[in-house]
Amino acid sequence: MQKVLVITGPTAVGKSDFGISVAKELDGEIISGDSVQIYRGLDIGSGKITKEEMQGIRHYLIDTKDPFEDYSVAEFQKEARFLIDKIAADNRLPIIVGGTGLYIKAVLYDYEFNEEVIKDEEYDDLSNEEIYEILKKVDPKCLDKIHINNRKRLIRALNIYHKTNKGISAIKDAQKHEMIYDALIISLTSSREELYQRIDKRVDMMFEKGLEKEVETLLKKGLTFEHKALSAIGYRQFKDYFEGKITLDEVKELIKRDSRRFAKRQYTWFRHQFKTEWFDIGNLNEALIRIKEWYDE
Repeated sequence: MQKVLVITGPTAVGKSDFGISVAKELDGEIISGDSVQIYRGLDIGSGKITKEEMQGIRHYLIDTKDPFEDYSVAEFQKEARFLIDKIAADNRLPIIVGGTGLYIKAVLYDYEFNEEVIKDEEYDDLSNEEIYEILKKVDPKCLDKIHINNRKRLIRALNIYHKTNKGISAIKDAQKHEMIYDALIISLTSSREELYQRIDKRVDMMFEKGLEKEVETLLKKGLTFEHKALSAIGYRQFKDYFEGKITLDEVKELIKRDSRRFAKRQYTWFRHQFKTEWFDIGNLNEALIRIKEWYDE
């Protein structure tokens, strides 16, 4: 199987810097595993790596989407797998670096997405109850996780059945939930106190670099806080500020608080969803030794 290295961990722990160090050592190229850095113009708040910080290492899936566009895990899966093949064909090591766990897992495991453009008007003559009753006959198991009031998901489930003659539940049951690559997942960690200090310092730097101006510019272009791009931490906390409800200092504290909470969720997710090897950021030499051992296997 194709080797793929993954470097992940909580926000602000230092994934990007370590990824570049490894890429230099092993002639690798980096695929961003971040759901926000994909958007053009969301630079400061996303902690996006700069051209200078890349140090000549090629990075992919950064600045490829307009912030007015939505971006799905299925799109990421397709694009990242294509890039893995491309990088490997050039005899380089594909390295995924980022903290969006669901995106990364979708690439590594045998998940199948049936992302079809759904036109609600095709079902205008059917009520939610009628769609629900159809699904009860053809794919009753899927209704365990779909509420009768969630029309979008009901329609999507029915579309998939009509397209494949199989229900969502049957498609999911057929998947083995196994890795399709020889992947080594390295997760970086630190003490809670050190991580929180890194988060606070990072947020302070964002404001010094002009985060408020960046958000203001995005809003002037017509973006709103209802767009997916501005729902990310570092951006959505500005909503009340631009509505005159809170101060800039309060925005900063909200971003720090929400970033700490996000880091906790990331820890929990990685521990339960990945077979990962943890390394403290004070022992990155050990992490590099482990990566080289795996690479030479």
